[in-house]
Amino acid sequence: MSLASETLVALPPYEVIGPEHAPAIVVLGGISAHRHVCASAADPRPGWWESVAGAGRPLDTTRYRLVGLDFLDGGRGPDGRPERSVTTHDQADAIAASLDDAGVARVHAVVGASYGGMVALAFAERYPERLERLIAIGAAHRSHPMTTALRAIQRRIVELGVETGRTHDALVLARALAMTTYRSAGEFEERFKCRSLASLGMTSFPVEQYLLHQGERFAATWSAERFLALSLSADLHFVEPAEIHVPTVLVAAEGDTNVPRGLVDELARETGGPCTIADLPSTNGHDAFLTEPESLGRILQTALASSVS
Repeated sequence: MSLASETLVALPPYEVIGPEHAPAIVVLGGISAHRHVCASAADPRPGWWESVAGAGRPLDTTRYRLVGLDFLDGGRGPDGRPERSVTTHDQADAIAASLDDAGVARVHAVVGASYGGMVALAFAERYPERLERLIAIGAAHRSHPMTTALRAIQRRIVELGVETGRTHDALVLARALAMTTYRSAGEFEERFKCRSLASLGMTSFPVEQYLLHQGERFAATWSAERFLALSLSADLHFVEPAEIHVPTVLVAAEGDTNVPRGLVDELARETGGPCTIADLPSTNGHDAFLTEPESLGRILQTALASSVS
């Protein structure tokens, strides 16, 4: 266990959905995902991955026992910044503790997308005896320098907002900038190629309105310290590919600028165990794990059903 994890809450909130004795799957999403993966009898509200998880879907809650978790965020410091840093290995330690609490010694798979894919890789590196297979979607063993550059700017925006008393506005802008990395240039060209909109002497653009709307939605529920902690955690992420020995499927979304295909290829070449790459066709870039449920579902079904050597 890392030094940081010794001072962090070791058991984050988690939720288990599915038959008690069914094979367990840990399901992890991006930084805005949470423990409620899909609707259930106990909580009928739609989950964050409703298009992929649930009865009769690829992550089938009649066949599998899904375990969803809230990510650790390092706590709140007195200045509106995280009290301490948190790494993807800290998240992996928290998953292990949660599985212990739930009475699950070994899982059929860990399925992680985006930041959750980084955490899944860290879990496979640290706890190889606790999973049969790994499926990492839109994630690699390290952050690409351009992705780190853009996230660093987002953090600077939020830090400036905290310092000037405009935290909400800063979170809106940081999330708006982040959205430009989650989607592709091709999608934006298709959706927002119309002219600017003028109203009361103000000029705005459809793409601008979309980004600010997404930012407002995010800022309504997020704190500065949680954003700063998880954004930094993504950039601190590193696993040693040679130390990952479990059978692994890496899902590479077409046009993903956050995790370029070359980085996924590098991980696949250096991974210590059997590893394959599944291409996910999309015009949406990094967010394809949310926007392409049918194509991704076929990949997941194949990966979950394959034999493990």
